[in-house]
Amino acid sequence: MRWTWMVGISAVLVAGMSSVAEARPLETGEYTNEFHGVVEDFCDVAGLTVEFDTVVEGRYSARIHGSQPGPEEPVYLSEHLEVTRTFTAGDNVVTGSDSVLNHDLTITDNDDGTLTIIYLSTGNATLYGADGKAIGRNPGQVRTELVVDHNGTPGDPRDDVLLSETQIKGSTGRSDDFCEVVVPALT
Repeated sequence: MRWTWMVGISAVLVAGMSSVAEARPLETGEYTNEFHGVVEDFCDVAGLTVEFDTVVEGRYSARIHGSQPGPEEPVYLSEHLEVTRTFTAGDNVVTGSDSVLNHDLTITDNDDGTLTIIYLSTGNATLYGADGKAIGRNPGQVRTELVVDHNGTPGDPRDDVLLSETQIKGSTGRSDDFCEVVVPALT
């Protein structure tokens, strides 16, 4: 369900831009999710056990575009995330801070019960060593094409089913390898 993806940590769907007319808000909200876990053989390093804590604070909106919005109009989703992460192995700690904006750029009704959605995910992710200095970065943007079955309700993303997901533009920024920067700081 497309709506559910937006509100999760892996969510990468979001609200849009349109040159047609003013976007009308349907729903806006905020949420906080917290995750804790343990990963054994972290980054495929035998014997490296890492505890992680993640806090996601998000704001989202759903909007309809066009001069005559109705139940058949697709809903554009938007999400802004602030993510803080901590990775701990023994006495070694790495922290991370991400600021991400995800939003639908275009939605095309394919007239066959599906929608094609192009969305943009842009932001900055930074990893910090125990001394507080940056050890890795991943700024930039990615564009992705989704094809969803709208289940007969293009104006209700809650029942959408993902059929395919294709990255159409890779990261435009520096993309440090996560494991290459984190493993040395944790060992």
